[in-house]
Amino acid sequence: MEEHHIQLPSGQPVTEAYIHKSDPKLLELFGYHWKEERDWKARALWLEQSEASRAQRAEVAQALYSYNAAHGASASALCHIEQLKDGALAVIGGQQAGLWSGPLMVLHKAVTIIQSAASARQRLGQPVVPIFWIAGEDHDWEEANHAYLVTSEPKLRKLELQRPKGARTSVSRSLLRPGQWQQALAELAAVLPDSPHKPELLDRLHGLTADAATLTDMFASMLAWLFGSQGLIVMDADDPAIRRLESPMFEQMIRSNESLYDAYGAAQQRLMELGYPIQAEQADNSANLFHFASAAGASAAGDRLLLQRSGDRFEDRKGQVSYTREELLMLAKQEPEQLSNNVLTRPLMQDYLFPVLATVLGPGEIAYWAATGSAFKQLGMEMPIVVPRRSFTLIDAGTAKHMEKYKLSVHTVLDHYEQYRNEWLDRQEGLQPMDQPLEQMQRELERMYEPVLAKLTGYGADMVALGETNRRKVVEQLEYLKGRLHLERSRRHEEQLRQMDRVQLQLCPLGKPQERVLNVVQLWNQWGLHWLEQLLQLPYDEDCSHRIVYI
Repeated sequence: MEEHHIQLPSGQPVTEAYIHKSDPKLLELFGYHWKEERDWKARALWLEQSEASRAQRAEVAQALYSYNAAHGASASALCHIEQLKDGALAVIGGQQAGLWSGPLMVLHKAVTIIQSAASARQRLGQPVVPIFWIAGEDHDWEEANHAYLVTSEPKLRKLELQRPKGARTSVSRSLLRPGQWQQALAELAAVLPDSPHKPELLDRLHGLTADAATLTDMFASMLAWLFGSQGLIVMDADDPAIRRLESPMFEQMIRSNESLYDAYGAAQQRLMELGYPIQAEQADNSANLFHFASAAGASAAGDRLLLQRSGDRFEDRKGQVSYTREELLMLAKQEPEQLSNNVLTRPLMQDYLFPVLATVLGPGEIAYWAATGSAFKQLGMEMPIVVPRRSFTLIDAGTAKHMEKYKLSVHTVLDHYEQYRNEWLDRQEGLQPMDQPLEQMQRELERMYEPVLAKLTGYGADMVALGETNRRKVVEQLEYLKGRLHLERSRRHEEQLRQMDRVQLQLCPLGKPQERVLNVVQLWNQWGLHWLEQLLQLPYDEDCSHRIVYI
């Protein structure tokens, strides 16, 4: 496997400053830094000293064992759970569940978690296990329910899983109707081009969805299978067994709600003072906790409602629920499954459940985690080491061949593909571009119409309107002619343009990096899965540049 690195800005000033250590004042908001060798040892020591403040390892391990066994965990993953029970540290990262595992960056995050855990084991000389935190408590179905694939035309096709009827509840509580997976697989089979890998791919997905009641179930089973050889532990933040273990931390968050709110606000104010934008701004008087409203039926789940403080009460904006602090504390103690974290309290809960040596985060996540450091301190905790997710663009032999043929660099495809495509057309022999003479003609016609329209005012408003309509239709015909000429030029070079467009769809679909859009089944169908194993074997280092990988 050949690879080379390019610089691909994250678009997040906080993240760039953290990665490159360019602002010492910003680094103070994080505490540790993954490039500092001493920080790994310091964090491990702190975890050892603060062991008693976290959830009981045996109880966490039991919940993980049950969940992983139910989702097809490998023997390696179950062994890692035993190690966690016996004192291992954890490298953890996560994402919301996605259809057929979601965009490729989800797998890239899993690869980073696995490699970072392995690196930490060597660095510290003690067990460190990889954990993938599935944010199944999130309720944004539209972020989770789709997958993008490149069809044979080539075109980008979006496959979607319809939201189950009922409340706007978490993805993990949204039960799919009978036959929904079969329908989704039939649509996938119809869209995927035929390939040697397609039958095995579809057969595997049928197996992974056979007992999946929710999108999260499928997602967990798929990750457990894809990374079984690496012993990746999967967990769902909305797993009832995990939720029951979170009860003490929910109580602490409720008791300290005002001070936590102030801590988040102070950190965000500090970020603004340093000249950085706020990635996840908290709403006024936000409790930074969600509540699941009651719903009819034993298996039904209610809306996931964001709580706010109003005096000494905790309420949602629509007034569906209202609790005193004591009532909410009682709920946290007796029915913690009715509560859920938001993006600002999730880091605290993660650190309460697990001995988190390091957390693997994407660019946007690093930006909003910068606002959580003060909240950690408020509860007597420390933010774990933040490790940036590794970033890849994968290029197969066919795509590389066409890139060489048309002299298309990765930067060209990512930054100005349409301009390059048009300039390539202009350079081809045969029909030359007509935009300039047609645009000149349009300017001349506009100039010639001006005195005519001015004289029409003496004939009345109706004739002026008729003249304007006549002018507009002439201009429209020129635009139509220009469009048809573009179409004819493109038709003369249809095959070459199709090849270039396929390169663009493979590397930069929707104008975004490949990893943020394309789904794993796209690559699986084209190339099999050997590339995933190759990614895991790439040398692990602290270089955060974007990797172009030829497979």
